[in-house]
Amino acid sequence: MQNLYKDLIQELAKNEKFLLQGQVSASLVRDKAYKLDPELVALLFGNERLKQEFFTETNGAMIFNYPKFAKFITNKEFLPDSYTEFESNIGLSVGDKFLSENKEVVLSFPFKDCILEGGMDTEEAKNRKEIFYNQTLAPDDIHKLKSPKALKSFEKHTVKGKEEVRELKLNDDGTFNENFIIKGNNLLALYSLLPRYKDKVKLIYIDPPYYFKDDKPEDTFRYNSNFKLSSWLVFMKNRLEVARQLLSEDGTIFVQIKDDGMAHLKILMDEIFGDNFVNCIAVKMSEASGVKMAHSMLRFPNIKEYILFYRKSKEFKGFYKIDKYKNSDWDKENNIFLENFSLENRGELLKLEDKDDLDDLDIESAIKILSNAKKVSLSEKLKSLDDNIDKTEWLFENSYRIIKTAGSSSLAKQVSSLKNIPSQDFSASKSNDGLLFYYITDFNKNTDSPRLQVLFADVAIWKNPCDFWQDIKTTGAIAKEGGVSLNGGKKPERLLQRIVDMTTQEGDIVLDFFGGSGTTGAVAHKMKRRYILTEQMDYIKDLPEKRLKNVINGDQTGISKAVNWQGGGSFIYLELAKNNITYLQKIEELENRDPSWSLFEELNDSIWISYRVDIDKFKEHKDQFLALELEDQKKILKDVINYNHLYVNYEDMEDIAYKDCGLSTEDKVLTTEFYEKKPTDQNELL
Repeated sequence: MQNLYKDLIQELAKNEKFLLQGQVSASLVRDKAYKLDPELVALLFGNERLKQEFFTETNGAMIFNYPKFAKFITNKEFLPDSYTEFESNIGLSVGDKFLSENKEVVLSFPFKDCILEGGMDTEEAKNRKEIFYNQTLAPDDIHKLKSPKALKSFEKHTVKGKEEVRELKLNDDGTFNENFIIKGNNLLALYSLLPRYKDKVKLIYIDPPYYFKDDKPEDTFRYNSNFKLSSWLVFMKNRLEVARQLLSEDGTIFVQIKDDGMAHLKILMDEIFGDNFVNCIAVKMSEASGVKMAHSMLRFPNIKEYILFYRKSKEFKGFYKIDKYKNSDWDKENNIFLENFSLENRGELLKLEDKDDLDDLDIESAIKILSNAKKVSLSEKLKSLDDNIDKTEWLFENSYRIIKTAGSSSLAKQVSSLKNIPSQDFSASKSNDGLLFYYITDFNKNTDSPRLQVLFADVAIWKNPCDFWQDIKTTGAIAKEGGVSLNGGKKPERLLQRIVDMTTQEGDIVLDFFGGSGTTGAVAHKMKRRYILTEQMDYIKDLPEKRLKNVINGDQTGISKAVNWQGGGSFIYLELAKNNITYLQKIEELENRDPSWSLFEELNDSIWISYRVDIDKFKEHKDQFLALELEDQKKILKDVINYNHLYVNYEDMEDIAYKDCGLSTEDKVLTTEFYEKKPTDQNELL
């Protein structure tokens, strides 16, 4: 066997494709083997000894025996860089393949798998590292993972403070007339929402943790060394697939992302949402100043993020309104003032402009509205104003009766063809496209493209943000919005206001399953939308819950003044009932190797150990386990856990096995109500 290892290493060393820093890399070889790399297969086939070992003759053809080769190179004697030999001894395999090699295995992410370094309220919280894990699970293992979970720790928060939850108020459509903050793994929380909220959520906004690169330590979220781009995409795929099911047919989803992973995420979302891509919005998220400018000779400073915007289906008919922003610069081409033209006159014209089908009576109405307006030079009008009037402020206030003219050969031909042009300074007509337009009656008819078209200044002052949002302030007072702080991960309320305003109406449901600092919930609450936030980190009490309490009590930061927020409303806090997750936390808290065996025995005494683990073989190799490094021991212990039982399933909550999970009688009643309550049959009320 040793000679076979030697032959293989010698052959691999001949090709730089399998080398890392001049040495044969076990990880590279495993990756190429998994992909059935032609060069690797040819290399093995070219060595007679390796050919005999790893190829099988079938009907005159030599077939590469990938499972046998994979098992061979995973053995610790071949480039020992892991604990896989011990792992195989405890039986973590499916059939004759290691679990990690089985092509049917899927990555399901019961945990966020990140360390959050965002700022919190206390020094202790700031220094605490909260670590969560991803886990490889076989298809047979995940059926219960997606089952609705038991719920506990219900608390209702109103202006009166914390109150007992006696019931969950239901709407006629089967959704609750409640706002929720749910603590627990967001993937499992999404599946728990599915029975009640499938096809009911109008808007999803998420600002997920980003794929982390080692050369960008300033990013808020850091992933462990095993959480690479491919894993991050599966992490996102799991959640986006169920999120799509929650969206109403006319619903939309907005996902905010930095440069890292954006291109890959776009492709992933194309796969999940089909041809329902709407926009890739670039958002200016910082100023070109500070530390980022120190590296401006190496690369352009990054001051923007992206928001990928998708609809669920063609049922989305467009925005309820356009959230325009004010242009603070006055266009000097606006140089004509309309005397004898009121704000009411302008309002009447705007109503006509909004009509889908203009008729002759509409055109006559527009002409009559303009009949008294007189053309005056704007510069002369400004000279006539009192000296104590702020001229710039006056221009914006009177923009509804200030115009500029634009050249148009097509409109000039159309106007010239009219039977008669009214004897007034301004008039109106209908374009060939059926749109209302205004024109100056004394335009120069001797030019090809005379400046006759009238464009009101008030239209240009309020600008459509288009797909580059550069008008929203993201620095300064933003850090104090809502009375909570999250360094590097907090989004301004104004950003969410724009999204919520354009895509939802009062009473619609807004979902954010990366709750973070609670911005989405705060904005939805102030704008009278219902909302659901999920977050599994312990800072849920310090950030989103605290922030929403502040909102209820009349928080005046963020968009409060813009929407005249005075406080009120309520939300319900609840948690997914934990079970095996406790063991994961105990494992991570291990600081040395000595207690690790005791923790295994504690887990073994429970009924929550994975069925894949051969307990006798594990005990037989106790000395080998204890000789491992602490981090490898932790990896082994995590693999021993049955991930189907991280949380208590709703269907199992009455099982005596879960008696120590802290589910009260009231929790069980409310959990049942959460999943089973139906709208009152109106016939029963008659």
